[in-house]
Amino acid sequence: METTRKPVDTSVMRKKPLSAYAADVQKSELKRVLTRWGLTSLGIGAVIGGGIFVLTGIAANEWAGPALALAFVIAGIACTFAALCYAEFASILPVEGSAYAYSYGTVGELFAWLIGWNLILEYMMGATTVAVSWSGYFEKFLHLFHIEPPLWLMNDPVTAQEKAEALRAAGQTIPDFTFAINLPALLIVWVVTYILVKGIKEAASTNNLIVIVKVATVIFVVIAGSFYIDVANWTPFIPAPVVDNTGQTHFGFDGIVTAAGIVFFAYIGFDAVSTQAGEAINPKKDVPFAIIASLVICTVLYILVSLVLTGMVPYNKLDLKAPVAQAFSDVGLTWSVYLITIAAIAGLTSVMLVMMLGQTRIFLGMAKDGLLPRNLFASIHPKFKTPWKSTIFVGATVSIVAAVTPIDKVSQLTSSGTLFAFAMICGAVWLLRVREPNLERPYRTPALPLIATLGILANLYLMWNLRTDTKITFLVWGIIGLVVYFTYSRKNSNLNKLEP
Repeated sequence: METTRKPVDTSVMRKKPLSAYAADVQKSELKRVLTRWGLTSLGIGAVIGGGIFVLTGIAANEWAGPALALAFVIAGIACTFAALCYAEFASILPVEGSAYAYSYGTVGELFAWLIGWNLILEYMMGATTVAVSWSGYFEKFLHLFHIEPPLWLMNDPVTAQEKAEALRAAGQTIPDFTFAINLPALLIVWVVTYILVKGIKEAASTNNLIVIVKVATVIFVVIAGSFYIDVANWTPFIPAPVVDNTGQTHFGFDGIVTAAGIVFFAYIGFDAVSTQAGEAINPKKDVPFAIIASLVICTVLYILVSLVLTGMVPYNKLDLKAPVAQAFSDVGLTWSVYLITIAAIAGLTSVMLVMMLGQTRIFLGMAKDGLLPRNLFASIHPKFKTPWKSTIFVGATVSIVAAVTPIDKVSQLTSSGTLFAFAMICGAVWLLRVREPNLERPYRTPALPLIATLGILANLYLMWNLRTDTKITFLVWGIIGLVVYFTYSRKNSNLNKLEP
């Protein structure tokens, strides 16, 4: 008797069957070694770092003033809506791939591809930015011991020339150079790559140690810095709006919202938790817990640190590159600069580790579905049980970009990809609740219609208030993604197989 076969669904809205996710879990070659608190630590490891040690200075100095704390509140609220939706998805689909995997089973292939494509932007640009920031703090650490490495060895070509011209204008003699590379940024990326290739257990152990150092330092900053707060520095708490020559509003409510979009970069850690579901011991219960716990812990710490920093130093005098260390130096606590600088170096290392870890798991999920080349992005090392080729590819890309490119304005690019993915997830979990009401949900988002609606509106609003050039670049990146999808991914998708 012949078996009739129905044609393949070629629609861009075709969805991955939920039964296929269960099969992926069964076939996974990844080691399940992450506990509830191990996952939470990974989330904190990604969140506590660039946001506190770098972005606080930029956001307060140029956009929000003392109201930086409100920017963190706004960003935290927008993240909370998305985190509650993420938690429900993670309990249903405990697989690697994060928002990409969740939307593939609910909204459709094209939307899933766009989310995955923007998560690539999020993690790649995030890791690159952090690598350059790490290099800056490492250089500051060397300066504490009066070690002055040459400019051409510590900066990309553009930044090296800018610094050389500034120093020459100040009367210093700087030798000419024709070659420049940010060597520390390049090397730290390869150290992190080595750890990630060796295995998730090693990566998690390294991250746990660093998280303890970071959190202890942040608590020190809050407690010690509170004794040096001058409440006059909080007046006015919301500076009067200022419009620059491009039409962009600084300070005032609009400035606070723009600052919230900038510091949103700091919150992507809880998204990284969901990419590790394939390596969690009990993902259905532990991933939702870790997502919410890491977000709550880090939001409270961010608000406290921002209040302390803007109270210690006038917001317009905060250093743009190392605001925490500089604030303590300005009030005479020069000895603490050593501690803060070491913690920043360690903290940025763990952020980089979790971002690159999350990126390789996004690639793995997309490659398993046929949307990216499987032999590169889904190849698992026989001994280490890690996606080693993908990890090396990510390490090579991030290290090269970080070594030769000035990355002083890409944090908003990272935020744009995150905000888009978060808005999509809020809609997708609501859609799944309607379409599949009988699915087992170990965690259910409370008041889902309200939470999902607020999540969509809040994240899209923050995205709309990003800089114009950021939105244009985001649009260009999206167009490139569509070209890749229609020329490669759609033709190679696993969903092209005939169904019986």
